[in-house]
Amino acid sequence: MEIRKGTIRQKNMAAILSAAEITFSEKGYAGATMGDIAERAELPKSNLHYYFSTKAQLYQEVLTAHLALWEQDALCFEYYDDPQVVLTTYIRAKMTRSRTRPYGSKVWANEVMHRAPLMSEEARTRLVEWAKLKEAKIAGWVERGAIASVSPPHLLYMIWASTQHYADFDYQIELLNDRHPLDDVEFERAIQTVTRVVLGGLGLRV
Repeated sequence: MEIRKGTIRQKNMAAILSAAEITFSEKGYAGATMGDIAERAELPKSNLHYYFSTKAQLYQEVLTAHLALWEQDALCFEYYDDPQVVLTTYIRAKMTRSRTRPYGSKVWANEVMHRAPLMSEEARTRLVEWAKLKEAKIAGWVERGAIASVSPPHLLYMIWASTQHYADFDYQIELLNDRHPLDDVEFERAIQTVTRVVLGGLGLRV
């Protein structure tokens, strides 16, 4: 019975977070309602309040859940030391995430563009500490001559801007692609292009 309850909870939480990502990305925090999210999740509103008592709590969960996904995408910085392997893996992971979870990225982007008025202090601290660790890794590569001399934070910003563009500006990409989303071949070409530009600029073999 406990296993079944756990499965139901996981299923409901996944449905709620997915619905919340889409709703917040489309309507913004102010415009979205718990009723909108419950309807999209195909759950009674009372069920939604069982898991999240307020809209603010649910919004915070959407932000931190997406940050956790991005942290997951960057585990290659911990697993490997070769900059070519790390950056190739990271760019692919970030591009794939932009394609599979675009709405969470849009919610995050919208929050940050407004100077993150609703982001928790915990999430801010987590982001800063996480980024500093990645910057330190990049700085180590520069120091030992493994990559060209670059500013570590600005390299990260460049990668984020390039990869998250495919989520945050997916409509613009579709518009410029004869009003069609990128298919698998086109998206792979995009991954290869971003990878070649970043690695080539660092003096790495592509």
